[in-house]
Amino acid sequence: MSGGEAEGGPGGRSGPEPVIGPPEPGGAVGVPPGGGLPPGGGLPPGGGVPPDGGAPRGGSVPPGGEVYDWYTRGVALLDRGNANAAAQLLSHAAAAEPAARSVREALARAQFDAGEYSAARESFAWIVAHDPADDYAQYGLGLSARKVGDLASAVEHLALAVAMRPDLRHYGQALRGARAALNQA
Repeated sequence: MSGGEAEGGPGGRSGPEPVIGPPEPGGAVGVPPGGGLPPGGGLPPGGGVPPDGGAPRGGSVPPGGEVYDWYTRGVALLDRGNANAAAQLLSHAAAAEPAARSVREALARAQFDAGEYSAARESFAWIVAHDPADDYAQYGLGLSARKVGDLASAVEHLALAVAMRPDLRHYGQALRGARAALNQA
């Protein structure tokens, strides 16, 4: 995670709203059987994909270009700090390629950075359900769960991320902050 932490965020420090950056390099190992998720992966019926197959909000017309163009433009927008526009464009890519993990991850990051925490939680949960050993998705799911007030789930997923990648300090900071918030609740 780049930038400072929001008040009430990991570590309880004040500062700008957290931004989820791209995942750290390295692999994830040591996930318990079932990935630590409840039966069904913690997703709503249908695997977290809306009944319309993940159609973009408002039923808007797809942008020009191919899915790969939408993805690369969406990631570029996200990298430039335009999370709302990135989420719109990446939602088209995810609707067209619902099984594309890289698209889902970029969409989840954009949704989180745009303040769409419930949507980000669903997107990260989809990734975790398909790859429980993805430490970054566990981290994003934990941060998103905390933002929507599900502190127990936040601690669970952040603990898994820390167990997989103890070398990443920001994972540990997020876990300590979530545990402190859970103990105060």
